[in-house]
Amino acid sequence: MKKALRSLSLIVILLALLAQANAAIPRAEHPRPDMQRDIWMNLNGQWQFEIDNDNTGLQRGLVSGKDLARTITVPFCPESKLSGIDNYDFMKYVWYRRHFVTPDNMAGKRIMLHFGAVDYQAWVYLNGSLIGSHRGGNVAFSFDVTANLKAGENELVVRVFDDTRSGLQATGKQTHSVSEGCMYTRTTGIWQTVWLEAVGDSYIKLVNIVPDIDQKRAFVDVTVVTNKPNLKVQAVASFKGKKMASETVDALWRDNKLVLNLKKLHLWEVGNPNLYDLELTLLDGKTVVDSVKSYFGMRSVKIDGRSILINGKRVFQRLILDQGFYPDGIWTAPSDEALKNDIVLSMKAGYNGARLHQKVFEPRFLYWADQLGYLCWGEYTNWGYSFEPAGHAAYVDEWVEILLRDRNHPSIIGWCPFNETPEKAGELQKTIYYLTQAVDPTRPVYETSGWSHTFAQVEMRDNHDYNQDPASFHKRWMNFFADSKINVPSRYGSLSGDLGVPFMISEFGGIGWSLKAGWGYGAAPKTIEEFYTRYEGLCKALLDNPDMYGFCYTQLTDVEQEQNGLYYYNRTEKFDMDRIFKATQQPSAYELNGPKTPTPSKATNDWKVLVGSSVDVDARPFKFSIDKPADNWTKPGFDDSGWSTGMQPFAGDAGTRWNTNNIWLRQEFTCDSTDINQAAIIISYDENTEVYVNGKKVFEIEGYSNGFRAFDITKTLKDALVKGKNTIAIHTSQTVGGQRIDAAILVN
Repeated sequence: MKKALRSLSLIVILLALLAQANAAIPRAEHPRPDMQRDIWMNLNGQWQFEIDNDNTGLQRGLVSGKDLARTITVPFCPESKLSGIDNYDFMKYVWYRRHFVTPDNMAGKRIMLHFGAVDYQAWVYLNGSLIGSHRGGNVAFSFDVTANLKAGENELVVRVFDDTRSGLQATGKQTHSVSEGCMYTRTTGIWQTVWLEAVGDSYIKLVNIVPDIDQKRAFVDVTVVTNKPNLKVQAVASFKGKKMASETVDALWRDNKLVLNLKKLHLWEVGNPNLYDLELTLLDGKTVVDSVKSYFGMRSVKIDGRSILINGKRVFQRLILDQGFYPDGIWTAPSDEALKNDIVLSMKAGYNGARLHQKVFEPRFLYWADQLGYLCWGEYTNWGYSFEPAGHAAYVDEWVEILLRDRNHPSIIGWCPFNETPEKAGELQKTIYYLTQAVDPTRPVYETSGWSHTFAQVEMRDNHDYNQDPASFHKRWMNFFADSKINVPSRYGSLSGDLGVPFMISEFGGIGWSLKAGWGYGAAPKTIEEFYTRYEGLCKALLDNPDMYGFCYTQLTDVEQEQNGLYYYNRTEKFDMDRIFKATQQPSAYELNGPKTPTPSKATNDWKVLVGSSVDVDARPFKFSIDKPADNWTKPGFDDSGWSTGMQPFAGDAGTRWNTNNIWLRQEFTCDSTDINQAAIIISYDENTEVYVNGKKVFEIEGYSNGFRAFDITKTLKDALVKGKNTIAIHTSQTVGGQRIDAAILVN
């Protein structure tokens, strides 16, 4: 008995020591649950570190044998408190160094060195030799280091370049100055787990899993690295420990296709995340050469008219904007539990998914989304990029790496590679859009979210609207689909109006509360009850709309000075979350009744231009004033001889420069006949606009557009138009942000 107790005590002590050792390694969990091998070694923890802003490290021989000036805790960036550095200044070059001994159980194996992510460009040295480099701050990269390892202690050195302000790097929400507005603390260098992994001499490099719920099967495409003949690759799927399917095929090159016909179909659904375990084995006869554990979910995403169907059903996507920042870790969550907790907090507020905003989230977050049945839109960090061609190759390369890394996650429901881009982004948008569809044909793709939509034909469309008044917010988006459908010429590009495709408001709300030297969108509510009323009303405005497939509220948590989260930055609650949950979960007309508005007719060029916009070849100049004119300014005969002259658009960043709160425009035009069948105004506006012809108001609209919109003005124009000379007068006012007016009147 005593001997047994002593043995038990020894086991307890050993387990305690093991737990203590694991606790000493930050983020000790395996970083890739979707691509996991049994033999691996976490290299997080204490590394040497040095800032090298003068870029003299190479001359000083830092690649090998030189101690660095400081110590850092990896995988936390040097800007973070958890790193132990806590430096908020720019760090253009930094160095990392540590030593490790390869574990005995890796002997005789091929050894891979993995970096979860390093921002922005990394050169990796092992025992003084450069083993490779990688450009791009968001996604993993690996090197085969087998030939560079030696017995005993090995020296690993990483040199990092990060020039946030260059315009050639996609930096997301990392500030280019100090943390201000909606730009936050930067991340430099290593910010995800570093690890060693033992693979076979031949090994599985890449896996692509495509579910087919209609036929109850999953297609598995396995890329194998080998120069050895007669290998086979085997896939075995199981559900809760019960074998569901298996197949074995010859392992030839990189195009090894397996089909898993499942004995029983268990769908991965929102809030009901059934997952199949998957084991992939590379075999030489009966000998296991390499083995990878993964998983997959059986679910489908399809577009049907105005609907996005998940497993053939309309699911209103109640999304939250998740920036993925942490007070102590910046881009790196302090723990695996913190990643999971962010999803739990979102679901507690009534949300079933998130826009992973301006950040490429780490695989552990997507793992928890898979496990919890939580929808995610995968994004890229396009902010900070200047869209100059010199940076396009790096952008494309990294986006492909992201797609290949993350496309197996059932939680990812679609891709959004651009957010709020300028018009000059159109060239790169086209490349990325079609590339995304080619790499992953199973998910919808936004060409961009908000701002400048440059595509004439898209499969989805969205808008951002931070209107804080529920009544006008409700009216605007109900009217958006109720507007007459005008088949206007294609030269006006992809109209920002209704295109008959799935549509959502992918940013709204952002209501500030408990502001402490921070900000939110619009005027902050004066009372907590006013906050609830506004939140409930804004959500209801979109949930009442049968033509909206979803919304995205800004945002999950406060982030530094942006204090409009449903939770504080430290993840504590701001509000009565039961009441927030109830408001978010109000019934959805989209789910109950489905889209109601017919699809618009296709564009035609059978129109005559009366007044030309900036894209019309026969456009003529306007007279304009930024000083308020006399009351009769809309009528023919008004003396505008003292006004300036300019061409459309009138804007703060293009065409004729306009940067005041108001602008008044006038132009004479000729109409040969008032016998018209249809009349349309094509208009790009920011913000509220009134249009008069011969002193009579023919059109007015509030808010702003992200491009041209088309409206039927047949009745009002007929009442105002005369044969011969006519006068058009336009007044546009704006209160916040940019300004723009660009309009055309067409008849047929």
